[in-house]
Amino acid sequence: MTRYLYSLLLLLLSPFIAFYLYQIRGKRNIGYRSHFGERFGVVQRNAAKNSIVIHCASVGEVLAASPLIKRVLHAHPNERILITCNTPTGRAEIQKQFGDAVDLCYLPIDFAFAAKKFIRTVKPKLLIVLETELWPNLFYYAKKNHCAITVVNARLSEKSYLGYKRFASLSRQMMQHIDVLASHNEEDGRRFIDLGLDASRMQSTGSIKFDIHIDDGDKLKLDALKAQIGNRPVWIAGSTHPNEHEQVIAAHQSILNQHPNTLLIIAPRHPEQFEPVADLLAQSKIKYSRRSNTYDKGCQVLLADTLGELKFLYGSATIAFIGGSLIERGGHNPLEAAASAVGVLSGPSTYNFSHIYPELVAMEGAIICHNKEQLGEQIISYLSDIQAAKVLGNNAHTCLAKNQGAINRTLNVIDSLVEQ
Repeated sequence: MTRYLYSLLLLLLSPFIAFYLYQIRGKRNIGYRSHFGERFGVVQRNAAKNSIVIHCASVGEVLAASPLIKRVLHAHPNERILITCNTPTGRAEIQKQFGDAVDLCYLPIDFAFAAKKFIRTVKPKLLIVLETELWPNLFYYAKKNHCAITVVNARLSEKSYLGYKRFASLSRQMMQHIDVLASHNEEDGRRFIDLGLDASRMQSTGSIKFDIHIDDGDKLKLDALKAQIGNRPVWIAGSTHPNEHEQVIAAHQSILNQHPNTLLIIAPRHPEQFEPVADLLAQSKIKYSRRSNTYDKGCQVLLADTLGELKFLYGSATIAFIGGSLIERGGHNPLEAAASAVGVLSGPSTYNFSHIYPELVAMEGAIICHNKEQLGEQIISYLSDIQAAKVLGNNAHTCLAKNQGAINRTLNVIDSLVEQ
């Protein structure tokens, strides 16, 4: 009965959801208007039948899951792989990473009719979802059509847990549909069990986000960027958001008073923020270049208005700030900086990475700054003491290396389900 009420509520909200995606999000990013039928379960009838479906919500999950997906492709060359996502940037990254090696489409909104149509058309043999992409109707119709379900790299913050707990009956039904849940750690796993997951179906595999490395192609791009920048201090602000861009720019202005030759690389989280950030820089009378254009050696800020480059951009900096944390957004992945042995600065909002930050801070690879003033002060300190910055970066890399191996453990879970 609970799922029926959930489905009815979604159906009543469907005009508003469609309007929001097509008109509001579509105005900011025209990609939301493309392939719109897929949002309602309309996919090509010959698309990836009897495939392994892997769902990555957005570009961050695609980047994190790409090494795992490549291992799945290698381990199961005769299986068709369909990767689904929710955002145009995620879709573009899937195409960039895998080309024609996989099929792709948007995961339908969790309307009962859309989930049912999607599952009946695709007929997947295995559904793999990343992190906390838990959808009652998708799971229900997958199990009804004899499809195994696994949640990998599963995480559940205390805040999310309390949210699911409010809808205990619906959460319990979802948990009962999961064949195997591969969680970040025992603590996350216990939260899923408390929501109704059978304890025998939980495995603690660690986070695949630790299994990150800088490949040869990225190293070549990084070398070219370093040659462009030359010998000057650099700090980077990755995955910044509105109301945070301004704080980062203000911090940089204070840094320029102490270190006037410093370059800030600012990488907004979403493409629709590229122009607003450019406007903010112009209003602040800061000389800037755009990564997508010709680099000016005299610029004070490099606006990273490209997609899929952030991982190697971190390697050009002495110190990194990870965005989504000076506002109440929960933060973003600090391990991309750690992979290049670059130390991490973060704001106080890190709940999306509560499985990473405590250990990273404890191992002295990251520092929490509570406002833009503290951020500016820390960067000035590390730019004045490069050796201290190197120690912070090396500690971050040590934390990363210590926790690697989750991809192998997760692949074992997937293999066992494919071979059933």
